[in-house]
Amino acid sequence: MHSKLSGCSRTAPSSTTLIKSKMGVFAPFRAVGRFVSGRGRGDQGKAKASSKDPMSEAEVEDLVLKLNQIEAVKFGEFKLKSGLMSPVYIDLRVIVSYPDVLEQVSRMMWNKVRSTDFDIICGVPYTALPIATCMSLGFDLPMIMRRKEVKDYGTKKAIEGACKPGQKCLIVEDLVTSGASVLETLEPLQVSDVTANKVRSFITSNQTQQPAAASTPAPQPAPSKPASERRLAYEERAKQAKNPMAQRCLELMARKQSNLSVAADVDTVEEMLELAEKVGPHIVVFKTHVDIFDKWDDSIVARLQEIAKKHEFLIFEDRKFADIGNTVVSQYAGGIYKIADWSDITNAHLVPGPGIVEGLKSVGLPKGRGLLLLAEMSSKGTLASGAYTDSVAQAAQHHQDFVMGFISVNPAGWASGPAAPGLIHMTPGVQLAAGGDALGQQYNTPADVIGARGSDVIIVGRGIFKAADPAAAAAEYRKAGWDAYMASLKN
Repeated sequence: MHSKLSGCSRTAPSSTTLIKSKMGVFAPFRAVGRFVSGRGRGDQGKAKASSKDPMSEAEVEDLVLKLNQIEAVKFGEFKLKSGLMSPVYIDLRVIVSYPDVLEQVSRMMWNKVRSTDFDIICGVPYTALPIATCMSLGFDLPMIMRRKEVKDYGTKKAIEGACKPGQKCLIVEDLVTSGASVLETLEPLQVSDVTANKVRSFITSNQTQQPAAASTPAPQPAPSKPASERRLAYEERAKQAKNPMAQRCLELMARKQSNLSVAADVDTVEEMLELAEKVGPHIVVFKTHVDIFDKWDDSIVARLQEIAKKHEFLIFEDRKFADIGNTVVSQYAGGIYKIADWSDITNAHLVPGPGIVEGLKSVGLPKGRGLLLLAEMSSKGTLASGAYTDSVAQAAQHHQDFVMGFISVNPAGWASGPAAPGLIHMTPGVQLAAGGDALGQQYNTPADVIGARGSDVIIVGRGIFKAADPAAAAAEYRKAGWDAYMASLKN
């Protein structure tokens, strides 16, 4: 495929050949070196990143004006990655097209950290990579690079470059709102828990708060509960569960000391099975979306069940049934997936009415399965709220023999309360740093979900399966979720 870049010129191909013939095979590298060092560019009079002098007030003012001129600073109404709305947007991606500005930005950053003790620098992808590179070249700093996506071929490394255990790494980021990208960089760098906790603490203590007037705010944390409504331990609630799968799940959570579910929203069966093996020791529920896959058969089912038995976790097929009773009977029991035969848990919308529960119950109850009703969802603009949530809670109350709980977001804020103790709340959209994505998914932290919102199980997807080390990420989320649960028992 041929493409043409508008407004860009290309150097004649013969130029490299001429250099090579005169200077040998290393000529191209020397040419790049001269370019980087500024020789031959006709701009020796400009300030370079290699200048180690602190920036003067005039240079800082010049940089501010340039950032405005190249529209790196915008004013209006903008949604940030964290989900917050801001009247100012700083877009430093554009500075790669303005070498003088890139050099000034990197120089300013260098002068802020020049007295800091570190051995190596790491740029956070993507915007901070050219800034870190400029700092590395200008000030002779060793650099490593974190991959945003780890390739499934080659070395499969998350960190590229040369580094040694025990080295101090300076993480270079262009902007920080929620701090999610910085936190994602900590894991592949394999920093100590002490250092990682210091970083999280710093980000949390300096976190921008959601403004009161922001559109579509996330549900507000519930006020402190009176003594009569204090949280019961999982093992106590297991005794009150009327559905066998709910009882089994609560007992497993207490025994395994985990309230973590991993959402295996991956593309292939092989990836799903590999993920199950890696995160199995840390989870109580493994959530699947098998209709994503291009193949499914009894051998895959057998392998998944074998892994589940080995690591003691329940399988939850996130089918979200939403049809009339007769139709869901066929969908649940038959088809190519035969979900009721292997999935311990499934879920459904109540939009068609209570008949959908009766239909699914006729198939799942004799097999000892459990049903979660979708009471709330974690996506922005969801219609699953208010009166609908109240109706779902009532339906669950009447069908506790088969309904084991809910997919919910803020059960502590429900008008009728979080329902019977034997019903379990599972909450998706959980990450270690709060925020949101471009498609409207809203993320909350384990402490907020378990503590303030009163949920029981945190469901984590991309924060684990996209991590460089899913097992380590699962262990981290498991600890965060369990710590939040233990703290909530004391409140």
